[in-house]
Amino acid sequence: MADVQPNNHNFSKSRTQSSGGMVENKDTENRKLSQKRKTLPMQLSMGGHLSPWPTYTSGQTILHKRKPCSDECRKRTNSWQQQPPNIAKPRYLEQLENHLRKELLLLDLGTDSSEELRLQPYREIFEFFIEDFKTYKPLLSSIKNAYEVMLAYQREKIRSLEPLKAKIVTMNEDCNERILAMRAEERYEISMLKKEKMNLLKLIDKKNEEKISLQSEVNKLRKSLAEEYLRYLTERDARKILIGDLNELRYQREDMSLAQSPGVWGEDPVKLTLALKMTRQDLTRIQMELNTMKANFGDVVPRRDFEKQEKTNMELQDKLECLRADYEEVRKEHEMLLQLHMSTLKERDQYYSELQDIQRISTPRPDWNKCENIIAGGPERWLMLAEGKNSDQLVEVLLEEIGIGLLRERDFFPGLGYGESVPSFLHCDATVENKKPTKKEVVNLLGDAWKERLAEEQKEPFPDFFLNFLERRFGINDAMAWAYTIFEYIKLFRSNEIMSQFYAVLMGKKMESVYINYKETESHLLKEMANADTQNEGLISMEQFNTILRSTFPLKKEEQIQELMEAAGWGPESTNTEEFNYQLLFTEDEEGQREPFVQKLWEQYENEKEAYLQELRLELGMDLTEVTLLKMRGALLAIDPSMDKQTLSAYLGQAFQIPVAELPLEDEEKMEEISIPLQTAFGHLQMADTKRVGPREPEIAS
Repeated sequence: MADVQPNNHNFSKSRTQSSGGMVENKDTENRKLSQKRKTLPMQLSMGGHLSPWPTYTSGQTILHKRKPCSDECRKRTNSWQQQPPNIAKPRYLEQLENHLRKELLLLDLGTDSSEELRLQPYREIFEFFIEDFKTYKPLLSSIKNAYEVMLAYQREKIRSLEPLKAKIVTMNEDCNERILAMRAEERYEISMLKKEKMNLLKLIDKKNEEKISLQSEVNKLRKSLAEEYLRYLTERDARKILIGDLNELRYQREDMSLAQSPGVWGEDPVKLTLALKMTRQDLTRIQMELNTMKANFGDVVPRRDFEKQEKTNMELQDKLECLRADYEEVRKEHEMLLQLHMSTLKERDQYYSELQDIQRISTPRPDWNKCENIIAGGPERWLMLAEGKNSDQLVEVLLEEIGIGLLRERDFFPGLGYGESVPSFLHCDATVENKKPTKKEVVNLLGDAWKERLAEEQKEPFPDFFLNFLERRFGINDAMAWAYTIFEYIKLFRSNEIMSQFYAVLMGKKMESVYINYKETESHLLKEMANADTQNEGLISMEQFNTILRSTFPLKKEEQIQELMEAAGWGPESTNTEEFNYQLLFTEDEEGQREPFVQKLWEQYENEKEAYLQELRLELGMDLTEVTLLKMRGALLAIDPSMDKQTLSAYLGQAFQIPVAELPLEDEEKMEEISIPLQTAFGHLQMADTKRVGPREPEIAS
């Protein structure tokens, strides 16, 4: 075939460099393109066909965005010159390459050439091809138009994203300012608390100094009082001796006067002397008795004073009892305030972390109504699923719905093998079939498994029992497939009470006794309601319901009883005599979803366990990292004084993973030697049915 012989006319310059870097419009491009077409005619060979340029030389004609005067171009030129002389490049191709090289050189010399302008030479070369090759013009034109549309779309998109970038920068600055303000406020609060602490410490030092000074004054007064008491005793004894001497002198003076005038009395002096002697003896005896009485009863308090002091003592005893009672109340309030303070600090830290997450993410609240047309069942089912749930719970519901769709699309599950981390009921290394049951079928199957487990006499490990149950139900060949299928279902549906409880027991996160005791509580509560239903109509009044709740759960607070009654249907307009069907409280739908009353009962059980363990943690000390058996026993008896020995042994055995028969409860030295990390002990108690046995303070019988 003959080569295409283009003429030797040179290309005229296609456009001029614009100072602002603006791209010329399409009309100007078309006019210049037509002018260039006039200066660049294409001459075909005699055969009218294109020259078959050698394939191995095509790599030499590829032009990159480099300057023509660069080393790369010189190497390419040398390589072209080294080609055999019998292979000639078409002249039209050389003219196009020279034109493109000149245009790129002009753009490189310009200081403000943009990327848009650098595309213009290539666009012109492509226009030359479109105009010259008539046969391929429609295809090449459509390719060019498609690229032009895409470039225009990308320019428009970049232009629209510029305000969004500025908005993001502004939001980032606002969030940083808020964080700085909050940190400044916290620093100010910490400084104020430190100042208050220093003032209180100074006040304590001042009070201690006053106490020391008062104590020294009391000691001085006691010493002076003892000295005065000794002085008064000495004076009293001296006074008694002086009185005795004066009486003796008076008696002697009377004897002398009687001896000087014997006829004064008109009686016999001997008789009078004898009477005087007898009188003196009686006086001496009486005086001795009086001195003995004074010595024996000198410190005796009169009965009137004794009764007065006794009455005062009784009043002081009553005041002391009242003060002790007030002290106990204040102590309890102080402990409650400490617990409230700890919970407040925990909530503050939680809210602060949530605030940081919100500030970091700055994601607007989702519009959950968009899920109505996506969830199977339409808006009605979505409203039923979303009723009474917060955003976190709605995310769980949405994930469950998405997960169930993905599960139904899978036909097989890969085996997890025989590793130690793989549960025994999943030991399989082959691919198993996805049985794709409905949610109702899974719930019914789990209910049958619980019934068979409760009726079992010899208890085997729960995972082994579950696999044996599936083998008895579906046969050995399909048991493993059903085990994988049910495991994936119960792992997905965390919001379903039956599935979540079964999953927790199956994976060893909770003990079977938790589920069994909870079911026994439900049965006992239903039995009490049936006993109150004397007419056997399935109806009881709200007053009877309230009484049954208080007798069944004596440790629940008033607000907890109120929550259970509200969950059962009691409202502001309800009366105590209003009757309702109590059997409906314990029903469940086809997917295993329980009524609000039973859900609230389980929620309160979980909250009470968490509060009980938190109280135990406070009793042990928040800074404690390792706990001994003796400390754990003391803490349990401190927060739950009514706990019996059997329950105490069960809790200690569960916390330390020691059989009850091997607990050294009578040997305190051995109990002090046994210790484990505190987090491990609380993890063991969290798995078991740990709850309060009696009130914090035992009631005192009146």
